[in-house]
Amino acid sequence: MHELAAQIERAADVIRGHWSGKPQVGMILGTGLGGVAQQIDSQATIDYQAIPHFPQSTAVSHAGQFVCGTLQGIPVVAMEGRFHVYEGYSYRQITFPVRVMKALGAELLIVSNACGGINPQYGLGDIMVIEDHINLMHGNPLIGINDQRLGPRFPDMIAPYDPALIDRVLEFARGENFVAHKCVYVAVTGPNLEPRA
Repeated sequence: MHELAAQIERAADVIRGHWSGKPQVGMILGTGLGGVAQQIDSQATIDYQAIPHFPQSTAVSHAGQFVCGTLQGIPVVAMEGRFHVYEGYSYRQITFPVRVMKALGAELLIVSNACGGINPQYGLGDIMVIEDHINLMHGNPLIGINDQRLGPRFPDMIAPYDPALIDRVLEFARGENFVAHKCVYVAVTGPNLEPRA
């Protein structure tokens, strides 16, 4: 794990060499939301290949670049394209960029994705706000020797997603008159989508 801390700092240093800002928010833009990157007042766009220890995005429609700048006046870093277990990456590799965002100063992480749902009351295209998750991916990036510099061995999972922020998002949705629901996200490895059962 000590090696991981050094790798995180090397990657963060390369990004700082392109952008002197300090992000408040880190964003992972999933399938269908890569266009959000175009709304960022970009001050630096860095190909993943140029960042040490970053995996390469192989999924279709994932651009594979790190965008640094401001969004609505807030300093952000955004991954335009993400990594998946089904691409052959380890959990440590997949979570590496999140650790780099934290090292750069991000205090909030926003993750988006496109997924199926099993509640028949929900409609195609409804916005879901994750309040909890179930990990069916048979892996965890915290497995292995713990390096306290990177976080606790046993993070508190009572409320892994900020309840106050969830309420604000739902209030915003009501004010803007679009559908949003609280949900529990079930994480599976893919690449196949969920079967009908």
